Amino acid sequence: MNIETMSLGPLGTNCYVVHGTKEALIFDPGGEADKVKEFLTEHELTPIAILLTHAHFDHIGAVDELRKTYQIDVYLHEAEASWLEDPQKNGSLLFMQQQVQTAQPDRLLVPKKMMIGEFSIEVIHTPGHSPGSVSFIFHDDKFVISGDVLFYQGIGRTDLPGGNYAQLKKSVTTSLYTLDDIYTVFPGHGPKTNIGFEKINNPFFTL
Repeated sequence: MNIETMSLGPLGTNCYVVHGTKEALIFDPGGEADKVKEFLTEHELTPIAILLTHAHFDHIGAVDELRKTYQIDVYLHEAEASWLEDPQKNGSLLFMQQQVQTAQPDRLLVPKKMMIGEFSIEVIHTPGHSPGSVSFIFHDDKFVISGDVLFYQGIGRTDLPGGNYAQLKKSVTTSLYTLDDIYTVFPGHGPKTNIGFEKINNPFFTL
C-alpha cells in the first residue's frame, strides 16, 4: 500500500491518494484537481472512490471535477450529507466570500469495517471539529487518515458551527489514542505524526 500526500487548495489541505498496484482512493481533494489527475495518469492508477473526512470547504474544492471525470462515488458521513451543496454549512461563504458547492454524496458513511475495491478500511466517527468528522483506519498498514481531528502536536479547531471541544477530546482520547503507538497519523493539514508521539507530546490531549 502506498500513500501520496498533496497540499491543495486555498488552505493547503492534505489530499491523500492511497493506492495499490492499479486502483486508488482519493481522500479530501481540497482543490487543484489537475494535480490529482496528473498524479493518477503518471502512475497509471484508476481511482475508484472519493472519501471525505468531513465537508468543510477546504476539503471538497475538487470533488465535483474529480467525480465527473472518473464517474466515481463520493463518501461522506450522514451528519454532513447536506453540506456539500450548502456554502453556508461548508464555510465557504464565511471564509472565502464565494461559494464552494458540489452535489450530494453518493454514499453515506457509518462506523464499520468496509471494503472498497482492494482496500480494507475501518471508518470511525470522530466528531468534535465538525459533527460528521470521521477517521479512516488502515489496520493492515498501520495508518489512519484523521482529517482535522488530530494533527502533529495539535487538534482541529472547535469554534466553527457544529464544533464541540468535549466531543473532540473524546474522539481523540477514546478512539484514536486506543490505536497502537506505531500507527502513523496522516492529518488534514501539516506533517504526519504517530499515535505514540501524540499521546506523550500533544499539548492539548496526552495520556
